Amino acid sequence: MRLRILLPLLLISTFLMSQDNKETLILGTWLNVKQTAHIRIEQVNNKIQGKIVWLKHPLDDKGQPLTDINNPDKKKRQNPVLGLYVLKGFTYSGNGKWEGGTIYSPELGKVYDCEISISDPNKLEVRGFIGVSLVGRTDIWTRVKTH
Repeated sequence: MRLRILLPLLLISTFLMSQDNKETLILGTWLNVKQTAHIRIEQVNNKIQGKIVWLKHPLDDKGQPLTDINNPDKKKRQNPVLGLYVLKGFTYSGNGKWEGGTIYSPELGKVYDCEISISDPNKLEVRGFIGVSLVGRTDIWTRVKTH
């Protein structure tokens, strides 16, 4: 009798825990597809955002820290790339997918609409697009192992 009561409760709690885990699975540090940057994804005020926390080449040709020289806002061109928020405004929409956010490319100085999905705990699909997600590009980021 107890088993008939406990088993459904156990299944329900496991399902709820897996939903919570899926929602927070995106959190952590990720290596971009070009393997030139680590982006730390965190949750702030119920939104997902990501900032550059490591660069393979953090200095320019003059030995100075890289700055956001391609930013369309001239006032921001002196901001360092290290520490720059490149993912902003994502909310979890279910089934391992985050929507409603943007991705910024410091290389191009452009902001794109973006969707993020995760099906494997160590692989993140980051899709940037203009207007409609059918027209865009998907990059696969890999989780950075921390000790």
